[in-house]
Amino acid sequence: MDETVQVAVHLDEADPARMRMALNNMANLCAHYAQAGQAVAVELVANGPGLALLRADLSPLADRVAELAAGGVRFSACANTLRGISRDEGTAPVLLPAARIVPSGVVRLIELQRAGWAYLRP
Repeated sequence: MDETVQVAVHLDEADPARMRMALNNMANLCAHYAQAGQAVAVELVANGPGLALLRADLSPLADRVAELAAGGVRFSACANTLRGISRDEGTAPVLLPAARIVPSGVVRLIELQRAGWAYLRP
């Protein structure tokens, strides 16, 4: 069997249409490669305003995030952005259960690309 297809999806905007497009792209990727019998790894990295997708209090698409996570998609939240939000709002935001915190969103994207992952910014 062929090598696993690896795709890093970057979200740095709070626009619900952009969030929806990112999740749709990810679902379509997973469906395409599953139908082709090819393994796929997909990770969304959210930083800056894009972190709204992974916030329990703000996400307009929490159900879709949970659905994709149940199918194996990873969701990474930028710790730098979280610190800024905590400072500005006076408390740390609660993230969706699917979210895992990475030290830096942009560094995570660089790490993935250096490891051979394709970069997608919907």
